[in-house]
Amino acid sequence: MIRALDAFVDLILSGAKWLALPIVGALFLQWPLRDLVGAYSREANDLGQWIFALYVAVAITAATRSGTHLSADALARRYPAQWRDRLARLGILFGLLPWAIFVLVTSRNIVLSSVLQLERFPDTYHPGYYLIKIALWLLALLVLIQGLIDLVRPAR
Repeated sequence: MIRALDAFVDLILSGAKWLALPIVGALFLQWPLRDLVGAYSREANDLGQWIFALYVAVAITAATRSGTHLSADALARRYPAQWRDRLARLGILFGLLPWAIFVLVTSRNIVLSSVLQLERFPDTYHPGYYLIKIALWLLALLVLIQGLIDLVRPAR
């Protein structure tokens, strides 16, 4: 089961890394669309916003998996590996998992109503704003799954 979850997360991360390209494209196109074409720059901005939300939601788990996220380990670096592993597991158990569950539960009404209404961007009324709210669930779900994977993974 854990291997399947690990493969699932890996599949999402490997596909989502390519979202960086359309984000750059949408951001780049805003200027020429606004100044040269005189149209569609707001559409490019809206597109970039929801793609960026999905990218960031996935990037946090990607950073955790690769060990490149920010961490406050100035003191813990000196601890034995066994202690660091225990502290990491306690952090997952008492920090990450409750946070992820809290976000999933408390945002349920906001996300579901947004998705059911196919909420639009408030400034432009373009479709896709609900994808930003889905990104919140994606973030929390990936953190939850990665936390469970890291909890059951054998100690170093």
